[in-house]
Amino acid sequence: MKGIILAGGAGSRLYPMSLVASKQLQPVYDKPMVYYPLTTLLEAGIREIAVISTPHDLPRFRQLLGDGKRLGIHFTYIEQARPEGIAQAFLLAESFIGNEPVALILGDNIFYGATGFNETIRDFTSGATVFGYSVRDPERYGVIALDTKGKVVDIIEKPKTFVSPYAVPGFYVYDDSVVARTRKLQPSPRGELEITDLNKSYLADGHLQVHLVPRGVAWLDAGTSSSLHDASAFIQAIEKRQSIKVGCPEEAAYRRGFISDDEFAALIAALPHCEYRAYLEETLNKPF
Repeated sequence: MKGIILAGGAGSRLYPMSLVASKQLQPVYDKPMVYYPLTTLLEAGIREIAVISTPHDLPRFRQLLGDGKRLGIHFTYIEQARPEGIAQAFLLAESFIGNEPVALILGDNIFYGATGFNETIRDFTSGATVFGYSVRDPERYGVIALDTKGKVVDIIEKPKTFVSPYAVPGFYVYDDSVVARTRKLQPSPRGELEITDLNKSYLADGHLQVHLVPRGVAWLDAGTSSSLHDASAFIQAIEKRQSIKVGCPEEAAYRRGFISDDEFAALIAALPHCEYRAYLEETLNKPF
């Protein structure tokens, strides 16, 4: 399976910080925001990853992430000249996707805990899989409507009346029909190819699966100044309490076996002396 990190957009909700750097390059505690969705993909075993961003910001992502060799993976970089909806990513990445299934994660979505993503990627065969995350304010999201047996019957974008508490977070898994399905979508009134409409196309054919995210999992959308601060505070608390790093792609690649002990040691040796390097050294010396 291939992976896509959608890191485009103007980041207007983070103005004036977004004048300095893309939203997904802003720090969330001690790491660039993009490290967190990247780590989610690596932990799921995905090694071919496309980063989609604006022509202005894409060189910065190249500078930060490189070609992926040091992590035992490969990055492809794709320009998004104009943001025209989340589903647009599949049209932009058509040649990258080819005939393989693909997982897309939004560049400002951070997950922590036993999400079940890894098992979903491992067991995925066809159709589409989205996730349901219980929130207090479902009217802000695409929401999953379930029948009495827990089967999904509809996905409603920003419902005006209560449907269910289950919002669809920014992580999606699709089979190789996703590009063809996206081509058939009509732009919404706001001129975008909506991810909800794509999910509904799978649902209409009986090919949409929904996995409810277990209690205790944190889903953080760091797209505003306030949520960015909250996300940083959360990550800091977890890391200080548990003496771990959240969203550490080097550790994820190492634990997944993408790089050997020697390659991990060489990666560490190339880093400046800092807390981040010290943590990776501890990981090498105490890998489990």
